[in-house]
Amino acid sequence: MRLFLSSYRFGADPDRLLNLLDGPGPVAVIANAADAWEVGRDSAVVSDVAPLRRMGFDARELDLREFIGDPESLRAELTKQSMVWVRGGNTFVLRAQFARSGADLVLPELLRSDALVYAGYSAGACLMSPSLRGLELIDDPAEVGPACGTPVIWEGLGLIDHAIVPHFRSPGYGSEETALIEEVAEGYRLAGTPYRTLTDDDAIVIDGRI
Repeated sequence: MRLFLSSYRFGADPDRLLNLLDGPGPVAVIANAADAWEVGRDSAVVSDVAPLRRMGFDARELDLREFIGDPESLRAELTKQSMVWVRGGNTFVLRAQFARSGADLVLPELLRSDALVYAGYSAGACLMSPSLRGLELIDDPAEVGPACGTPVIWEGLGLIDHAIVPHFRSPGYGSEETALIEEVAEGYRLAGTPYRTLTDDDAIVIDGRI
């Protein structure tokens, strides 16, 4: 299983991601964490596709909403990819869209068989944790109903054994958001929940090639 989990995009060193791959290939960009956004979703996709293409990847959006109730078609599409790139947004909305499309079952199977690389940042990284509880301080679970029409799912995919706190003590965030991120980390500490804080320069890299 190969995972690149960051707070913001490539972190400080894109080579840490590139080293997980044999070279640039097809990449599915999953932007469903932005599905609750009334404006800006399309530009968010472009903002992730463009730098990947500049690095030589054939990056295109894969919208999980097109695979609702059809996990086998999703599996067929994912097996064509060298990597999935899962951008940030609302972690709870992303989790719901994974469930609706079957990505929460299909993608872990493909990752465990080392069929492709998973690269996710912010919400895309937090999704890999055992539980999403605590993140409601920075992501609004109430956005799931209008965006997805389903209940909130509090379980993550569980492909790592700890929670992730992104954007920790990183520049560029307002004082209120910074305080809430600190509160998430403190909540995990007090509860005894294993967790990792990530600044926007950091990334967790797991290289378990078969």
